[in-house]
Amino acid sequence: MLVLTRKIGEKIIIGGNITVTILDGGRGEGVRIGIDAPRDVSIHRSEVVEAVSANNREAVRGPAGEPGTESPEQLILAALGLASAEGADAISPKAP
Repeated sequence: MLVLTRKIGEKIIIGGNITVTILDGGRGEGVRIGIDAPRDVSIHRSEVVEAVSANNREAVRGPAGEPGTESPEQLILAALGLASAEGADAISPKAP
């Protein structure tokens, strides 16, 4: 990890196309930074990424906290509103 000391108004250039500017800050307080980067570069606070990842893991586990046991076919039928994910086995395709 590279550790730098910067003053308000000073900048850090990353990769030639990302600029981080120190906007405001002081001892014992947070530091405000500005980031100028191309639109295709994602910029996220780590705590937000961690929270989203945790929520996604919980969603995969399902309401009981157990990994889902539904087959892909059951999930598709449930998504189409043809059956609940739990009862999708009871649905069979209708003959034309």
